[in-house]
Amino acid sequence: MREVNFDFDLIVVGAGYGGFDAAKHAAELGLKVAIVESREMGGTCVNRGCVPSKALLAASGKVREIADFKHLEGFGIHAAPVRFERSKIADHANNLVSNIRNNLTKTLERAGVTILRGKGRLEGPQTIALRESSGVDRTFKAKDVIIATGSDPFVPPGIEIDGRTVFTSDQAISLEWLPRWIAIIGSGYIGLEFADIYTALGCEVTMIEALERVMPTFDPDLTKIATRHLIDGRDIDARAGVLASKVSTGCPVKIELSDSKTRELVDQLEVDAVLVATGRTPTSKDLNLESVGVETNRGFIPIDDHMRVISNNKLVPNLWAVGDVTGKLMLAHTAAAQGTIAVENIVGKTRKIDYRSIPAATFTHPEISSVGLTEQDAKILALEEKFELGAVRSYFKANSKALAELESDGLMKLLFRKDTGEVLGAHIYGLHAADLIQEVSNAIARRQNVVELSSEVHTHPTLSEVVEMAYKQAVKQMTN
Repeated sequence: MREVNFDFDLIVVGAGYGGFDAAKHAAELGLKVAIVESREMGGTCVNRGCVPSKALLAASGKVREIADFKHLEGFGIHAAPVRFERSKIADHANNLVSNIRNNLTKTLERAGVTILRGKGRLEGPQTIALRESSGVDRTFKAKDVIIATGSDPFVPPGIEIDGRTVFTSDQAISLEWLPRWIAIIGSGYIGLEFADIYTALGCEVTMIEALERVMPTFDPDLTKIATRHLIDGRDIDARAGVLASKVSTGCPVKIELSDSKTRELVDQLEVDAVLVATGRTPTSKDLNLESVGVETNRGFIPIDDHMRVISNNKLVPNLWAVGDVTGKLMLAHTAAAQGTIAVENIVGKTRKIDYRSIPAATFTHPEISSVGLTEQDAKILALEEKFELGAVRSYFKANSKALAELESDGLMKLLFRKDTGEVLGAHIYGLHAADLIQEVSNAIARRQNVVELSSEVHTHPTLSEVVEMAYKQAVKQMTN
């Protein structure tokens, strides 16, 4: 049998957070590594997602805070009317993106990773073809290949995109202009975060949700309180159960709204702009996956918990996939964890991922976060494993730090087993919810129970006491 001469031990296709962490970790372990990227280093998160959007949320959040005269009066503070410069807010986001992208690139270079610029695709087992911007094709052999090509915004049929008056989050992060009236299609975390930004900067928002209620992916109890503050308490007209069946670009943008069930036309709108925030779709169609016999599921690459690619219930040798393209938890930190785990398995260690302990956050003002099971999924598990499910609520209005901040509208829901006390999930709405969820995430990762957690001492006065109170309430419900 002819011996194969490999150009690299590992080639990673895609330089987002999943690809970055995989390439960096592999190089640190002594592998000869190359990473392929056709667009900007850093992928969606750094260039078009979490990094620039959080910069915009930080700046617009300051505007909201200073402009909230009633809230400030509670402290005895009287502020002058707030003024801001849209272009400088946009520059803040752009500068942050540039800095992080440059730092990421330098980190890979220092680690000894070869950066290959161009579009990568599979050309059979252990083979990657690279099409450079000049049109030249090059082929490389690698012992292992990791696919980390991420995702792109999903645009439903009937919606025209021009990038200026009708756009996705990819274009929205540039904040090129502030529409007087903008419609946001979708009320998931992307739609909510941009509604937070736009309303803080003085825009009127109409939120269009095809499902029966706004914020359909969030815990229903949290949705009730969050809706009052994030939607009803702002200049937002939220419409649920309607479909944006047709969106035409122009001045104004024309929207046809149809009933989600009957598909009958129910209304027409004319707005200044439309943001399409209807989820994301995997970037996999140009990978030539058929060359290694891989069939996708709606474009997502099937993997096991070791990040090995699966085809027809069989493992594909030496092929791995991480990040959004796998369709698991489509979060940057999930992709990073998957990338590290894939490399650990490549070098002979055995590691699996624990999706239940990975937290998620929506960076509105206040924030929303969650980890573990939803209440519905926890109820199903309770029936399957024959245990009684416990659920307690801990309120920010009983927390001294939240009261001191005049930010006491918040709620934490904790889900746990009443027999063993094991923490199954948590959902938080309130001040710094994205930070608070990490404590529960750690508890779920270690499969800890509320009895031992309730005895841990929390700093007073801090918001972390909201979590402490939930643990203590849960102990009182224990059946053993």
